[in-house]
Amino acid sequence: MDTTIPPLLLSMDWFPLALSLKVAGLATLLALVAGVALGWLFARKRFFGSQVLESVFMLPLVLPPTVIGYAILVAAGRRSPLGRWLREHLDYTIIFSWHGAVVASAVVALPLVLKSASAAFSGVDRSLEAAASTLGQSRWSVFLRITLPLAWPGILAGALLAFARAMGEFGASLMVAGSIPQQTQTLSMAIYDAVQAGHDDMALVLVVVTSVLSIAVLVLSNRFFSLRP
Repeated sequence: MDTTIPPLLLSMDWFPLALSLKVAGLATLLALVAGVALGWLFARKRFFGSQVLESVFMLPLVLPPTVIGYAILVAAGRRSPLGRWLREHLDYTIIFSWHGAVVASAVVALPLVLKSASAAFSGVDRSLEAAASTLGQSRWSVFLRITLPLAWPGILAGALLAFARAMGEFGASLMVAGSIPQQTQTLSMAIYDAVQAGHDDMALVLVVVTSVLSIAVLVLSNRFFSLRP
């Protein structure tokens, strides 16, 4: 059996894959922290304007990615107060940096974690929490020992969906980070550039790699959704 590696695979630049995994991993971590906190808030607390506020955090699900990218540029671009402060005091900017891709991917992935976490927290049996409280457990201890473990399968399923979404992010990341080879070019950007350059074989390989990774993540996500209480 011929085990020769095709020349195309040998000549492929796998930097976009490595960068995509790093960006998606960090973006998912950021989205997970924010999404769990916001999910618990909207599941357990009702206050004036809570539904409107939740809708604001869910906007990245429905807004065009370019709008999200523009919003990030307005908030943290070089001309914004935050962007000027970062440049003047830290000599740092997220624009045309892979850190910008992380921020953009985290923003678009946040709603998936938030919605899953909110549903997971809503499904936790409150009587179990009440029983733990009567045994002298603090609210923080009840959350860590009862609420979070029971809600964790749903939260993790949402995190996996967020990872898949971050892996495929294109529009917002392109506006914020650009598509600079060996610096900010992720898989989705590399596919676009390959198609534009007429490198259809390279684009096909990258599409297959992206699809396989996404299918694996979705299978895991479905598995954890099935474990929800």
